[in-house]
Amino acid sequence: MADEAKAKGNAAFSSGDYEAAVRHFTEAISLSPDNHVLYSNRSAAHASLHNYADALADAKKTVELKPDWSKGYSRLGAAHLGLQDYIEAVNSYKKGLDIDPNNEALKSGLADAKAAASASFRSRSPPADNPFGSAFAGPEMWAKLTADPTTRSYLDQDDFRNMMKDIQRNPNNLNLYLKDQRVMQALGVLLNVKFKGPTGGDDVEMQDEDAPKGPETSKEETRKPESEPEPEPMELTEEEKEAKERKEKALKEKEAGNAAYKKKEFEKAIEHYSSALELDDEDISYLTNRAAVYLEMGKDCDKAVERGRELRSDFKMIARALTRKGTALVKMAKCSKDYEPAIETFQKALTEHRNPDTLKKLNEAEKAKKELEQQEIFDPKIADEEREKDAVDLFLVGFTILSTWDYGVAVTQNRGNEFFKQQKYPEAIQHYTESLRRNPKDPRTYSNRAACYTKLGAMPEGLKDADKCIELDPTFSKGYTRKGAIQFFLKEYDKALETYQEGLKHDPQNQELLDGVRRCVQQINKAGRGELSPEELKERQAKGMQDPEIQNILSDPVMRQVLVDFQENPKAAQDHMKNPQVMNKIQKLINAGIVQMR
Repeated sequence: MADEAKAKGNAAFSSGDYEAAVRHFTEAISLSPDNHVLYSNRSAAHASLHNYADALADAKKTVELKPDWSKGYSRLGAAHLGLQDYIEAVNSYKKGLDIDPNNEALKSGLADAKAAASASFRSRSPPADNPFGSAFAGPEMWAKLTADPTTRSYLDQDDFRNMMKDIQRNPNNLNLYLKDQRVMQALGVLLNVKFKGPTGGDDVEMQDEDAPKGPETSKEETRKPESEPEPEPMELTEEEKEAKERKEKALKEKEAGNAAYKKKEFEKAIEHYSSALELDDEDISYLTNRAAVYLEMGKDCDKAVERGRELRSDFKMIARALTRKGTALVKMAKCSKDYEPAIETFQKALTEHRNPDTLKKLNEAEKAKKELEQQEIFDPKIADEEREKDAVDLFLVGFTILSTWDYGVAVTQNRGNEFFKQQKYPEAIQHYTESLRRNPKDPRTYSNRAACYTKLGAMPEGLKDADKCIELDPTFSKGYTRKGAIQFFLKEYDKALETYQEGLKHDPQNQELLDGVRRCVQQINKAGRGELSPEELKERQAKGMQDPEIQNILSDPVMRQVLVDFQENPKAAQDHMKNPQVMNKIQKLINAGIVQMR
């Protein structure tokens, strides 16, 4: 009877129903009050509910019943840590390590407790909430990874352990490592979800043991990972030795450039950074540093950004270069129009990496631009000069001059169209923007400007204009084709399909919308049939895991149980398939490459 209640508690814990787990473990304890594993499991369930006082009581009982069991001290440390009793938490983890010195969960818990104790003195605020934050919290993460045969071997790899520790310290850093398949597999283990691997081989198995991944099973000790032999050092070829020497020389040139920059000897600094770049063109920090010098001399960072994209460098490095370029453009701004390229550059930097300093500079530039716009638009002298300068243009296109305001709208629209035809998209954007200042209710101008942004690869700005176009005139089909094209380019095929279908409600015979639907369906079906290449699948998974909607689906305990049923319980799976809401979420996971139906 106790084993049956324990099994129910394990199942409830695995599905994320911690309150039910507490009830079942309590029932099991009433039938077997001397079983230390039951108290350990209930302690973990209480901790998951943030009932740390109850978790502490159960942990103490566990240690009392089995004082030579290291897992009990892990539970004790976790409870003290939850109660912010950091000294006791440190002592508990140390006692556990005295019994089992190689226990990774205890080592990690001790490090967490020490870090928390240190942070409490510095009064640092905790990292922002993350939908997956609880999955990486506390020592339970290491226990789950050690218990799984797939991730167990990863714990021998220093870079994997460092990545997981970084994510544990700040769950928001998860996005930095999503392209590493080991992290994807670890996330699957922690969430109890099966991810499709990019190699077309075996899947990452979902956890299906009887015992929960946090509480202990009937086994008293978790198996330790088998150590793999260290690889023999490889002999370098002549070419590799030469490349290594060049990199070392490049670093010395960089250091010399840094010293010259601090002395304000900009020309020397540029020479050193340029020499470093000639020696090693795969490190964009040389370009970025040189761009910092150029900033002082009135130049920008375009080359650093371009080279960074070619080398697929860290997004933070590219964002830094873009921010420096935006700062230079702001310094050179003389009128409101001059702020537009600076604002666009800051926006691009934020799409690479959301940095508070960049966001602050963007807000300041937008504020300065708006203040100048008010001065320029309502200046009668400027209006008169524009009217006299463009009177011939206005006559040729056949507009009726009703007022200075209408005149300005007509001229700027016409000039924007001409520049668009000439493929001078930045100039076209300037004139469309001027037109919108005078008539902010014109959906066609937003549509035209969205087309320019798309041509320039500024997808976030184009999407924003397409949405505004649809908002102003929901029956204007061009707004839907603009928006759908951008979403398709961003490989958000399910969202693009919804956009095209919404447009067809207003214009059922529109060929552009019909073609868009066909293209989206083709791409979505490729994912459903498993026809994506390994690289495509890897890219789609990484993109999907950054989507808040996908994150919410995977963090939903109900959906996790549904995914388990699709693998293990065919009858329950058939029932789930009758639920349109569930199937809609499953389809989104399929489109994102997270799961695959067979």
